[in-house]
Amino acid sequence: MRPLPLLCCALAVTAIAFGQSPTTPQYPNYPSEIPTKVQPSTGSFDYERRDVMIPMRDGVKLHAVVLVPRGAKNAPMLLTRTPYNASELTSHASSPHLAPVLQGYDNAVDVIVEGGYIRVVEDVRGKYGSEGDYVMNRPLSGPQNPTPVDHSTDTYDTIDWLVKNVAESNGKVGILGISYDGFTPLMALVNPHPALKVSVPMNPMVDGWMGDDWFHSGAFRQPGMEYIYEQEGSRDNQEKWWNGHYDDYDLYMEAGSAGDLGQKHGMEQMGFWRKILAHPSYDAFWRDQAMDKILAGQPLKVPVLLVASLWDQEDIYGALAVYRAIKPKDTANDKVFLVMGPWFHGQEIGDGSSLGALKFHSDTALYFRQNVLRPFLDHYLKDGGGEAGVAPVTAYETGTNKWLKLASWPAGCESLCSIKPAPFYLEAGGKASFAPPASGDNPYQEYVSDPARPVPYRSRPVTASSKSWQEWLVSDQREASGRPDVAVFTSEPLREPVKISGQPMVNLVASTSGTDSDWVVKLIDVYPDEVAGDEAMGGYQLMVSADIFRGRYRESLETPKAIEPDKPLVYKFALPTANHVFLPGHKMMVQVQSSWFPLYDRNPQTFVTNIFWAKPADYKKATQRIYSSGTNASFIELPLVVR
Repeated sequence: MRPLPLLCCALAVTAIAFGQSPTTPQYPNYPSEIPTKVQPSTGSFDYERRDVMIPMRDGVKLHAVVLVPRGAKNAPMLLTRTPYNASELTSHASSPHLAPVLQGYDNAVDVIVEGGYIRVVEDVRGKYGSEGDYVMNRPLSGPQNPTPVDHSTDTYDTIDWLVKNVAESNGKVGILGISYDGFTPLMALVNPHPALKVSVPMNPMVDGWMGDDWFHSGAFRQPGMEYIYEQEGSRDNQEKWWNGHYDDYDLYMEAGSAGDLGQKHGMEQMGFWRKILAHPSYDAFWRDQAMDKILAGQPLKVPVLLVASLWDQEDIYGALAVYRAIKPKDTANDKVFLVMGPWFHGQEIGDGSSLGALKFHSDTALYFRQNVLRPFLDHYLKDGGGEAGVAPVTAYETGTNKWLKLASWPAGCESLCSIKPAPFYLEAGGKASFAPPASGDNPYQEYVSDPARPVPYRSRPVTASSKSWQEWLVSDQREASGRPDVAVFTSEPLREPVKISGQPMVNLVASTSGTDSDWVVKLIDVYPDEVAGDEAMGGYQLMVSADIFRGRYRESLETPKAIEPDKPLVYKFALPTANHVFLPGHKMMVQVQSSWFPLYDRNPQTFVTNIFWAKPADYKKATQRIYSSGTNASFIELPLVVR
C-alpha cells in the first residue's frame, strides 16, 4: 500500500490534470425552481389584501392588514387592534372568498362580510409585525407610562392614516374586539379621532385587580401566569409555557406559592410579572389603569355598545363596570348601549345555542349579531344606514330563556316592575330563606379549610381543554356541595318564580381560626330531581353568580390587615351581575368555601406580607364559621324583581 500522503498528492495531481480545483469541484448550473418572490394571481378574489405599515407620531410603524371587498366604494371600516397576530387573524383559510379568510377569533364574519365592511386588523405596538416596545395593556401616558404614546394615540394615528389612504372608504371608522381586543376600543374613547363613529368593546379587560384577568378582589388568578409567559416572552409568542403535569391541580400544588412557581419558570424575566409581584394590593398602579375610572372622567363623544357575557370565565367584571361609570353621562340616552348574553367569553361571535349542559332553544349569539350588532354598526357607519332600532339595553333572561329590550339597567322587566333589595338569609342547619332567622342554639355552621386539600374550581383533572375552561362557570356544583369543607345553605322548593336583575351583594358574617382567609360565595339554582325531557339536568346545581374575596382586604383594598382569629367579622362584596329566574320547583342554594383552586392561588390562612412568597410553614388548617343568628346573620342581598 502507498503511504497516505503520497496517495493524497496523486489524487490532487489527477484532479488538476482534468482542469478541476481539488477543493472546489465545478458542477453544471441547475437553476432553482422557486421564484424570488411569488406574485399571487388574485384577480378572481372577492377581496383585496393590503399589508401596510402605519406611522405613529413617534416614528414607530405599526403593521396592519387591510381587507377591501372587491368593488367597494364609500364603504365604512371596522378596525380591531390586537396583540394576537393580525396576519394570522386574517388568514384562517387560503381562499378567494373573504368569509373563510376571516372565520375565527374576533371576526363576526356574517356582520363584516354581509355588511360590505372594509376590515382592518392591526398588531399593537411591539407585537408581531409592529415596531416599538410592548407593554401589557399599555397604560395611558401619565403616571404609569412616561412616554407620550399609548393605545389612545396609536388608535388616533391609525384612524388618521386609514381615512387618508384607503380610497374605497367613506371616512367612517368603527372599532370592535373581544377581551384584550375589547380593551383597545375603550382606549380609543380617550381623545377619539373625529372619524371614529362607534366603539364596540366585547368582554373587555377593564380592571385587572378588581375582577378581570389578573386578580379578583385580591385573589390571584394563576392561569394568567401561562398567558404572561407566552405573551411577553417574545414578540411573536414563540416562547412556550411548560407544565409537566396533565392535571394543573398537581402542578400548582407541587409548586407551593404562585411566586415559587414563577421562579421555577424563569418568569422574573417578564416585566409584567415583576409588576404583579410588586403590586398584590389595589394601589395606584391598578387604579390608574382601570378603564371604568378613566372613562368616568372623559367626555362622552362616541356611541358605545358594551357587550357582556353572563358566564364570562375571564372578564366578567369589565363591561358592566364601564356601563355603570359612563351611563350617567348619557343624558340623552343615545350614546351608551348594553348587551348581556348567556355566553362564555367571546361566545357572541360563535354558536350561542347552548352553553355546557344549558340549552337555549335558539342561537342567542346569532340573534345578537343580526338584531343588535349589525343594525347598530350600519346605523353609525354607513351613509344612509337607517335607524338602528336597538334598545338601550338588550338583556337575556336566563331560566326563562328569552331576550328583553330594556330602557336601562338594572331594570328587571320591560314594564311595570321594580327592583327591591331582598336579604336571602343563610340559616343554621343548612337552610336558606328570605325570612330573617331567629336566634338559636346553633348560631353558626363551620368547616375546616385545609390548604393541603383546596377545593377544586372544577372537576379534576383540571386540564388545558378549551371547552372545559369555557364552560366551567356553568358546571354542576354537586361535587363541591358534597365536600365537608364547603358550607351549603338551601331553600325549600319554590312555589313561585323568583327573578333577580343586577349584582347580588354578599353580607357574610364569618370567623376564622387563622389570621387570613379567602371567602368564595356561590349563588346556585338547584333543578328539580327530575326534569322532563332533559333527564341529565335532574338535580343540577347551576351557578348563577359567584366570586371570591380575600379577607385581608376587608377594611382596605390597598392596605392588607391580619384578621383577628375567631372573631365574627362582616365581609361585604359584590357578586357578578345576573339576570335570572329561579323557576317554581327549583331551589335556591348558597355555597361558601375558602379555596377555588387552582384558578386562584391558595391563601395560607396565616397572614404574610405578600402571599406570592408564602412559605410551606405558613399554610395551615383553619376552622371557618359562617354565622346565621340575630345581629350576626349572614345573607346575600338579592336584586329582587317585583311587579
